[in-house]
Amino acid sequence: MSEKVLVVGGVAGGASTAARVRRLDENAEVIMFEKGPHVSFSNCSLPYHLSGIVEDSEKLVLMNPNTFKNRYNIEARVNQEVIQINREVKTITVRDLLTEQTYDESYDKLVLSPGASPIKPPLEGINNPNVFTVRNVVDIEKIMSFVKLNNVKNIAVIGGGFIGVEVAENFRLADYNVNVSLVEFADQVMAPYDYDMAQILHKEMVDHGVDLILNDGLDTIGDGYIKTQSGKQVGAEAVVLAIGVRPERKLAEGAGLEIGETGAIKVNQHYLTNDKDIYAVGDAIEVYHRQLHKPTRLALAGPAQKQARAAADHMYGIPSRNLGVIGSSSIHMFDLNAASTGLNAKMADQAGFKHDYVYVMPGDKVSLMPNSNPMHFKLVYEVTTGKILGAQAIGKGNVDKRIDVIATMITMNGTLEDLKDLELSYSPMLGTAKDVVNHAALVGLNLLYGRYEEVKVSQVRELIEEDAFIIDAREKNEYQTGHLINSINIPLSEFRQRLDEIPNDRPVYIHCRSGQRSYNMVIALRNLGYQNVYNISGSYLGINLYEYYNDITTDREKIVTEYNFR
Repeated sequence: MSEKVLVVGGVAGGASTAARVRRLDENAEVIMFEKGPHVSFSNCSLPYHLSGIVEDSEKLVLMNPNTFKNRYNIEARVNQEVIQINREVKTITVRDLLTEQTYDESYDKLVLSPGASPIKPPLEGINNPNVFTVRNVVDIEKIMSFVKLNNVKNIAVIGGGFIGVEVAENFRLADYNVNVSLVEFADQVMAPYDYDMAQILHKEMVDHGVDLILNDGLDTIGDGYIKTQSGKQVGAEAVVLAIGVRPERKLAEGAGLEIGETGAIKVNQHYLTNDKDIYAVGDAIEVYHRQLHKPTRLALAGPAQKQARAAADHMYGIPSRNLGVIGSSSIHMFDLNAASTGLNAKMADQAGFKHDYVYVMPGDKVSLMPNSNPMHFKLVYEVTTGKILGAQAIGKGNVDKRIDVIATMITMNGTLEDLKDLELSYSPMLGTAKDVVNHAALVGLNLLYGRYEEVKVSQVRELIEEDAFIIDAREKNEYQTGHLINSINIPLSEFRQRLDEIPNDRPVYIHCRSGQRSYNMVIALRNLGYQNVYNISGSYLGINLYEYYNDITTDREKIVTEYNFR
């Protein structure tokens, strides 16, 4: 007898489960329920309609019910809200949102993929007609219509995660010229990135006209403005809430399905709930973090696709490994690409890992090639094992490729030694013979084995305030375009003739533009008998990027004579 499989939720996890069931069983009856008017739309692409990158909102819908029926023999019922699961009789109760009639549908297997809903805090004005969230195609069409019909000139985006940043970016890129403010309660946007790396993103947003307001939260939404918790008033005829999402668990709770410690639906390694005939996948469930060894939530499309396949396979007795998640993601922001995987340094610290990290910025391709740019790369590893814990990369080049390499290494329990020896492809137009990831591994091994020492870019301001002895190893003409306020210019090309200027009785800190020349000077000085010599990780470019946003938004004194981001 063929199975009857019902799927609640017609996007990402739900649609993928239905399609996989059909590939496994041509005779199964598969019905998918979606309370919205669209199934199988690209929710990750929604913000790009705001700028016109995705010109027609209909293109966001990848398949319609007719396509599902004709291609896959899957019945996709839209505008149908599942309001109850009747586990004792194995049926669901469905409300037709167009007719308001309800009916029951039986199942052999049930898959829940209801997703997660945007958080709307109980604040004054939160339900005003000019306040929007971004979850589906209808939402994005409503925002576009409101902005254009009301000739909106000021928009406030609340929240600095993926959706908030992408919405802010695409409004700034739009040809209808709006002012965009982004308000974030934390001290940085994009939580997967450490604070030092986030400063690069902050500069990019500010440089492209986003009014970035950090360390402040939304308090009130008024008529044509918002007010933050610090009392700041910001003009806003439209407000987009992107504070975060909450797992849709009402249906599961009502049916007595177990909710996990993260507040999402609890599933086992096969994505089964505590009911042997009910599976759950996607943003509504909690998953196992393979590095932290505990449940977590991860609202990403890639893991949802894998969960869908594993759940469908389990229905038909096909085994699959569940390795847990590490959280790999990427984003495009104006002229930069950014990607991350695994644990950042803050997460590693909170989890109790003894760790260190490397911050390097080699070229993303051979320097004499067109469009060669620095790639800011941070690699987090465990001390003393050298086990790779995570990485973040930001630049104009292929950062996702490098992060995918690190994600693979983490999955294979790789170490710095493994990464150092990894043989990667090379072309001068695409990369360098010693790739960014190999470079980072070599620096990490130097630190791990005590071959040299460094200080982090976040420590430089303190060194300046303590009047530390800092050498700028760049050439004189570079030094004159901007330098640390109390640094001494001793170029790498001259230092052997100027050793008498370098003290041996106090710590010496050395930087150049990106860290390569200063590294060579540090090693040479160590070989000449100097004991307290340190490379400044990130060097002058990294210092400028780390300091810039806080310099321009506060009254503090600069530690550089001039910014130089070249």
